[in-house]
Amino acid sequence: MQRIRLRYTKRGRLRFTSHRDFQRAFERALRRSEVPMAYSAGFTPHPKVSYANAAPTGTGSEAEFLEIALTEARDPDVLRELLNGSLPDGLDVTDAVEARTSGLADRLTASVWELRLDGVTAAEAAEAVTAFNKAETVEVQRRAKNGMRTFDARAAVVDLQALDPQADRPEDRPCAILRLVVRHVTPAVRPDDVLSGLRVVADLAPPVPAAVTRLAQGLFDEESGTVTDPLAPDREAAPAAPPAATGTAVATAPEGAGSA
Repeated sequence: MQRIRLRYTKRGRLRFTSHRDFQRAFERALRRSEVPMAYSAGFTPHPKVSYANAAPTGTGSEAEFLEIALTEARDPDVLRELLNGSLPDGLDVTDAVEARTSGLADRLTASVWELRLDGVTAAEAAEAVTAFNKAETVEVQRRAKNGMRTFDARAAVVDLQALDPQADRPEDRPCAILRLVVRHVTPAVRPDDVLSGLRVVADLAPPVPAAVTRLAQGLFDEESGTVTDPLAPDREAAPAAPPAATGTAVATAPEGAGSA
């Protein structure tokens, strides 16, 4: 059995699809592409697909991950192209590698998010971010299955910055851009929780919902403060390609050469 790990996107209007909707679309693409999927045992067999830490409904993403199991070996790049031919625009497989290590989900420990706040000036965003970063705790509430839950949104945030205004943005329509790096903890701290925290500490309330996109997801490197590619260990574990065979030229003297 071969295992393939895929990185895929949720762009444009498809950011509003739920995880269940994506599952149906992806499994339909597997059938259309005639991928030799491995299936579970039991009365209701289903394709062996493992989804890891899907983004919330309504957010875009450039870094979603899943793993599939195949009954026959396939080239990951060819498989990626086949799936992209069957998936709707906006759901795009951007990377595919053969799984050669264990624990993909264990390497998804942090995310990098971009938050676009239309109607908020860069100065307003910077002031709110400063207040958030200075706070020791920022308690927010979220509705859960068992009612409202209160938790600290500050502890999970590794980095929160208000980026400089973009030169191509029209000045009569302010739009602040925030960059957020957050650890995956329990309970999960999502971008909307951080936005709630900005409202708590600085009364920042964008007039329209924020456009949120996950830019990266992976293992958080404490030394560099960056989020690393979770598929890199599988690439590094791939066997090296054998060196190309080189012919050895043998010079043969013609008959009679070298005689006096």
